[in-house]
Amino acid sequence: MKSAVEIFSMLGERLSSFGCDAHSQEVIRRATAENEWFTERDVRQAIDAICRRMLHRADIEQWLSRYNVPMRVPKRVAVIMAGNIPAVGFFDMMCVLAAGGVPQVKYSSKDRVLVEYIVNLLREIEPEIRIEEYVAGKSCPDAVIATGSDSSNIYFRSAFGSLPHILRGSRHSVAVLSGKETATDVAALSDDIFSYSGLGCRSVSLVFVPEKVDVRIPPRPMCRAYHNNYLQTRALMTMAGEAFEDTGEAIFAEVQSAEFPKRLSRVNVCRYRSIDDVRAWLTANDTRLQCVVSQLDVHPRVVPLGMAQYPALDDYADDVDVMAFLQSLS
Repeated sequence: MKSAVEIFSMLGERLSSFGCDAHSQEVIRRATAENEWFTERDVRQAIDAICRRMLHRADIEQWLSRYNVPMRVPKRVAVIMAGNIPAVGFFDMMCVLAAGGVPQVKYSSKDRVLVEYIVNLLREIEPEIRIEEYVAGKSCPDAVIATGSDSSNIYFRSAFGSLPHILRGSRHSVAVLSGKETATDVAALSDDIFSYSGLGCRSVSLVFVPEKVDVRIPPRPMCRAYHNNYLQTRALMTMAGEAFEDTGEAIFAEVQSAEFPKRLSRVNVCRYRSIDDVRAWLTANDTRLQCVVSQLDVHPRVVPLGMAQYPALDDYADDVDVMAFLQSLS
């Protein structure tokens, strides 16, 4: 059987031409039909992010060199996938396979097409690869990695709390601007905000801006579901007499104290006097944060503008090392 390095670097080669042939174009069509929040741009970006940041041979070799893998005895690990972002569950499945385990995949009903396409590519690359489908009441995993909303997380803890687990709920991401950003930087921030309709934990929904600095974040065309949400948000804020900037696709609202918006199509803007105050807020709210987008050194999980949606192999969700968890199962 091929090594994990060989399998995933070969997968990267195959996915590098994703969207250029009739088969993968049909996959894009079916994936966007399956989920009204997915656009062709989203699907292409998700696969591009996987290829660029997770599937280069040198990166995989360096990543795996830090861990004592594969497992001595392969463990079955249920991978309960979310469906908010195209192929969002891929990395957890990759981790289980790279650790020498057997993933029992619970596909999201909103993102089955794309993940199954990748699974089929893996089976073509290595016919002996073991990927099972998780079936509630029938599958008997040794451990669980589950991702979903906060309400889903309550169920996860009830269903899987007795097993070794990583159970993820909702998190948020923020941007911290210095006021010295160029137009190119601000355009990159727009991608951090609006990619995947703002549905991901790495999607920025709160922006810290220095006082007396005027920043205009360009909007971009969004899917119909997001646009409908924006219309509802605008109507509700107008009726409530709240002040906001209307971009025609999203709402930007200044807030006196830093808080995450409760509605999807709204982005909160909080002005600050001292960067130390921002650092203190980030530290106090660390368990709610996924990543921080900034050119400033304000947080351990800071990433450059435009890179929020391009996590590297060691940018573990919720800052929980999945490979170390899997290694501990041996």
